[in-house]
Amino acid sequence: MHNNSITQLAEGLRAGDFSSVELTRHYLQRINQLDEGLNSFITITEEQALAQAEAADKKLTAGEGGVLTGIPIAHKDIFCTQGVRTSCGSRMLDNFISPYDATVVERLSDAGVVMLGKTNMDEFAMGSSNETSFYGPVRNPWNLDKVPGGSSGGSAAAVAARLCAAATGTDTGGSIRQPAALCGITGIKPTYGRVSRYGMIAFASSLDQAGPMAASAEDAALMLQAMAGFDQRDSTSMQQPLPDYSATLNESLQGLKVGLPKEYFDEGLDAGVRQSVEQAIEVYTALGAEVREITLPNTGLAVATYYVVAPAECSSNLSRFDGVRGGYRCDNPVDLEDLYKRSRSEGFGEEVKLRILIGAYVLSAGYYDAYYLKAQKLRHLISDDFKQAFEDVDVIMGPASPTTAFGVGEKSDDPVSMYLSDVYTIATNMAGLPGMSIPCAPVGGLPVGLQIIGNYFDEARLLNVAHQFQQQTQWHQQLPEGV
Repeated sequence: MHNNSITQLAEGLRAGDFSSVELTRHYLQRINQLDEGLNSFITITEEQALAQAEAADKKLTAGEGGVLTGIPIAHKDIFCTQGVRTSCGSRMLDNFISPYDATVVERLSDAGVVMLGKTNMDEFAMGSSNETSFYGPVRNPWNLDKVPGGSSGGSAAAVAARLCAAATGTDTGGSIRQPAALCGITGIKPTYGRVSRYGMIAFASSLDQAGPMAASAEDAALMLQAMAGFDQRDSTSMQQPLPDYSATLNESLQGLKVGLPKEYFDEGLDAGVRQSVEQAIEVYTALGAEVREITLPNTGLAVATYYVVAPAECSSNLSRFDGVRGGYRCDNPVDLEDLYKRSRSEGFGEEVKLRILIGAYVLSAGYYDAYYLKAQKLRHLISDDFKQAFEDVDVIMGPASPTTAFGVGEKSDDPVSMYLSDVYTIATNMAGLPGMSIPCAPVGGLPVGLQIIGNYFDEARLLNVAHQFQQQTQWHQQLPEGV
């Protein structure tokens, strides 16, 4: 059953081939058997999942519910879930039981999904390898000695190993697309404001965006349909018409104008990854797309700009975790200052503390103009590059990651090398554009991701472009050995 798409599972549920309870037990059994080696889950909600599955079966028996009713999924542990621990992969929130559901959780619950549990992640979504989690690193199902990418590495690994039918993730600088690429699944980061951020614990508020991670573009379209839409509780939520993402999946790509940024095919790109991406683009040429080279001249500034803006926002957002109002609290503080210092130093991991310090520095009175203000100006230039490019092309394509999955611990002592893992994804967040990663030909037995970037609120086109590729290839159907 776990090899079936969401559509196939939905058809099986309605035909009575199996019940949601049976399907949920099947996935829970797989988690029990396989996740010890992967560490993709922080919390497994077996009792709640079976109760939701029973409720879904009653709806299905009555001829009610939608395509997601009874489908088992997982949530990244950054989304608040009522009555369930929401840790953000941090010791700071290890004991936090959320009193409410995030909008994403609420909407998927209303659509009838079954929540199997909460997936592991880089602490407070800060990382590109899922090694900064308080609960230990996640392993890549394709090779347990490799990382799954981050920060949504737990969700990516769980979907790749078919421990759930789909999962939610968040993307601040590539944290859906990069792990999707390294784990061989489909992941889409929608336009900033397309999916509500209410109840999603903030890392960098102007960059964070939630999105689905699934085996295919078809499955991702069904998930995004339930997740997206305006939310008055989120001041950054956009009032835009919500299209039927599944309705346009089969539209022809004849005449589609594809832009290839020369900056995405530079010397930093692994030769094997480049060949795989170029082979994927040949499929689009055969489907009638017109491919042309473009330039995004400020791409080289994106990583440096991001690591000023994102730490500044994280420094502000994480200031509320102080040992007083909630979260981890040190033992026997001698005074208030000691309480603050030890609670934060003991509750946060090294990467989070590093980014908080950088953020506080660039926001300080003496350095604000030199760093933060300049970074915001560069952000506009990066955005303008994309605006100009989309005057001539419909979508932009390139690699999602410069390499395949690297070894666990390989880049732990080299933060610059780690940060460059997101060199092709960060600019999309800086501009607030939608982007996705889909599997193309593997290299050395490890997955490679093709990145597709679209114009604002053009997720339907991205999903169509991805689906048409997946109709011509089987890379998204390949599974790790032993799964």
